[in-house]
Amino acid sequence: MNYNNNLKTIAKKIRKDIITMSFRAKSAHTGGALSCVEILVALYFKIMRVYPKDPYGPKRDRLIFSKAHDAKVLYATLSERGFFDNTILGTYEANDGLLAGHSVRRAVPGIEASAGSLGHGLPIAAGIALAGKLDKKKYRVYTILSDGECDEGSTWEAALFSGHHKLDNLIAIVDYNKLQGFGYTKDVLDLEPFAKKWEAFGWAAKEINGHDFRELIATFSHTPMKKGKPTVVIAHTIKGKGGVPKYINQVSSQYIPPTKEEFEEAIKKLKY
Repeated sequence: MNYNNNLKTIAKKIRKDIITMSFRAKSAHTGGALSCVEILVALYFKIMRVYPKDPYGPKRDRLIFSKAHDAKVLYATLSERGFFDNTILGTYEANDGLLAGHSVRRAVPGIEASAGSLGHGLPIAAGIALAGKLDKKKYRVYTILSDGECDEGSTWEAALFSGHHKLDNLIAIVDYNKLQGFGYTKDVLDLEPFAKKWEAFGWAAKEINGHDFRELIATFSHTPMKKGKPTVVIAHTIKGKGGVPKYINQVSSQYIPPTKEEFEEAIKKLKY
């Protein structure tokens, strides 16, 4: 089955929207939004049960976007999936606009939780997953974490809780782009051996290429990886992938919006 052509086209469109929002708003956090595009496209267009016309229906799968400072990618994905009109993206970080720099629950259809203070997403997701178990519901809960927020104690408390309660309806995806606010993750606070840490907390862990649709879809299609265990997918990605060359693997992609020249060049490259 050939997933790539259609999904790659969608990913290009979403990258174009991210860079456009960054340029218009002169906003930060562009590199981390670009690094997890394929993850969100795979989930929303191939894996998750979502209903844009009934965005909070009881049978839906839930996605908690924990790295909410990179909310541009969530907004662009939800819009492309049909949750709300693309013109709303033009109000990103604008006065009286619907789209804040950090995602806010139900500000637009499809946003499940307010987030932004790092380390909150996995605890929220674990609580929703436990509620699903107790209520005997069949929905799954996905959460996307940054590697930097795996420095947070609340993340590991939730990881321990999830393993203890055997939340195999919970799938955490770490956008492991290896850069955070002040440097390389390995220099700020080394996470390795990363997969083994999760496994020690009772999780099934798998490391994949976070930009490869075949790997993403094959992995997400076979969760839970072990019955009675939550799943963590450690997705190796490239910070700033696609578009603006100065963002690739650079801490500055966390802070510096594209110039007019960089914006125009990126949009030209992303034509499809």
